[in-house]
Amino acid sequence: MRYRLFGKHTGLRVSELVLGAGSFGTRWGHGAEPDEARRIFDAYADAGGNFIDTANGYQFGQSEEILGELLAGRRDEFVLATKFTMRTDNTSGLLVTGNSRKAMVASVEASLKRLKTDRIDLYWAHVSDGVTPVEEIVRGFDDLVRAGKILYAGLSDFPAWRVARAATIAELRGAAPIAGLQVEHSLVERSTEQELLPAGHALGLGVVAWSPLGGGMLTGKYRHGEKGRAEGFGGRVFQAENSPQRTAVLDTLIAIAQDAGVTPGEIAIAWVAAKGSLPIIGPRTLAQLENNLAAANVTLSPQQIARLDEVSAIPFGFPYTVINDPETRQLYTGGKADQFDAPSRIVA
Repeated sequence: MRYRLFGKHTGLRVSELVLGAGSFGTRWGHGAEPDEARRIFDAYADAGGNFIDTANGYQFGQSEEILGELLAGRRDEFVLATKFTMRTDNTSGLLVTGNSRKAMVASVEASLKRLKTDRIDLYWAHVSDGVTPVEEIVRGFDDLVRAGKILYAGLSDFPAWRVARAATIAELRGAAPIAGLQVEHSLVERSTEQELLPAGHALGLGVVAWSPLGGGMLTGKYRHGEKGRAEGFGGRVFQAENSPQRTAVLDTLIAIAQDAGVTPGEIAIAWVAAKGSLPIIGPRTLAQLENNLAAANVTLSPQQIARLDEVSAIPFGFPYTVINDPETRQLYTGGKADQFDAPSRIVA
C-alpha cells in the first residue's frame, strides 16, 4: 500500500485505498457479522491500509460500534472518518438529522460514544439537506475542531457550487478548512466529472470516491446470477447493467482484465484511482477485500485508460458545450489554440 497527502489543506498521510465499513454489521439485513468484519479490518491493516470510512447510520449504528471494538489499542494507527446528517435508526427525529449545528453536535457526541474514542479524524456532512446555510455548517465544523472533537471536516454528496462556497467562506473567515470531498465515481457513474471532481481538485480538497465498482456491477458477478447489493440493500447504491453502453463498458472491462491477467474489479478500482481520487472499497467478505486490495498493484497504461474512457464517456452539458467547442477555443486564444500550451493543473 502506498500513501499520499489528503488534499492540499492537511498534512494527513492516508493509504491509497479507503476501507468503507458500511457492511460492518447485519442490522440492515445484509452485511458482515462482527467476526468477519474483524477479519476484513485486520487484513486491511496488515496490507498497510490506514483510512477507515463509516457513518452514524451505517447498519443503524452497528458499524460504528464494531469499529469501536476493532480500534481498541490501535486507535492512533488509523484515520477514522464518520458522518452525520442521516438518521442513525428509526428513533432519530427531525432535530438530530440534517446539516444544522444542533444535528451536528448531537451526532458527533453519539458517534464518539459508539466509536469509543475522544475524537474523529475526519467528519463528513453526509449529504446536503438543501436548507442549512453553508455558513452554519462551516462554523459548526470550526467549533468542533476548536473543541477537539474532530480534526478535519469534509462534505459528501454536495453540489459543487455549495462545496466551492463552503471552502471559500472557511478560507476567508480563517475557519477550519473544508479538507475533503466525497462523491460517487465509477465507470458507470461519471457525471461527477463535470463539476464535482474539477471543483475538488482545484480547491485542493482530498477527494474520496465511493462505489468504484458500481455496487458490484463492474465485477461482472451479476452476470453469473449473484445478487449482492442488487437485492441485499433493497437495490440501493447499485448500478444495474441496464443500457447498451453499460454492457459495452463491462465487456471492455472484462477484456482488459483478461489481457492483464487480473479481475474486472481490480481494473475498475484502478481506473478510479488513476483519475486522482481515493477509492473506497466496501467488502462484505474477506475474499472480496483481498480482490479489492489487489487493485493497488494494478497500473493501467494510457491506452487502457483511453479505451475505458471512450466506452464509458458521457456528454457534458452547458457551459462545457460552449467552453470545449473547438471554435470557442480558437476565439479565446486569438486563433492559436493549437499553439497554446495550457497548464495541466485545474484552476478555481
